Amino acid sequence: MSEAVKKSSLRDTFESLVVTVILALFGTTFVVQAFKIPSGSMENTLLVGDHLLVNRIAFAWQFGGLRHIGPYREPQRQQVLVFKFPGTDAEAQEPGEHLVKRIVGVPGDRIRIVHRQVFVNGQALTEPYVHHDYPGDVMPGDDFPPPTGEYLRGSTPEWMQDLDSHVQNGELVVPPGNYFVMGDNREHSWDSRFWGFVPRRLASGQPLLIYWSFETPEEEYTETSLADRLTQTADLLLHFFTKTRWRRTFHIVR
Repeated sequence: MSEAVKKSSLRDTFESLVVTVILALFGTTFVVQAFKIPSGSMENTLLVGDHLLVNRIAFAWQFGGLRHIGPYREPQRQQVLVFKFPGTDAEAQEPGEHLVKRIVGVPGDRIRIVHRQVFVNGQALTEPYVHHDYPGDVMPGDDFPPPTGEYLRGSTPEWMQDLDSHVQNGELVVPPGNYFVMGDNREHSWDSRFWGFVPRRLASGQPLLIYWSFETPEEEYTETSLADRLTQTADLLLHFFTKTRWRRTFHIVR
């Protein structure tokens, strides 16, 4: 009798472990996903070396009747969005690579930027999260959209050709099913001003929180040789406690 109980107990433990692993795999595949921030385009909201948990369900693409049973919702203005890069001619990104920016315009919005002040539908947008590294200098994207026939330095060829078709009375009109996004670190963000809109179907999720943050130089993410990896691993082991940004642990992303 005791042997049967022991076997049953071992089996229950094994089954519980299997279920836990399956649920964990399901969760990290379909519900939440971990991302790390490799650039400073969203400073000071997100820093290089921040590791995020992203809610993949919230903005998931809604197929047919699923929109009525899933916890889906439409992305809103001023929310932070994780999405797949939509372009085909990227300077620093490859098509399909995940990026993180903030939604400035939703479908139907009229966008205009005058001396770094963003106007949406004629109203000045309050943006307490925006960071400017060069407050006194004139930078590409400070005024947008550019005059008809002109383009911003750093723009993709596709966006240069398509931009004017979305401009009405000096304002950029966001088309249906698309979003206009910008980085919080405006002078260091390559965003919708330079490559265009983010289609709804490419929205991947909404950042939930920072589960870990480690002081990391931006160039480290381009150093991928074996020697670089070994150096980075050694740095992590030696300086885990001193370089971890403990105050950012479990920080909610807004």
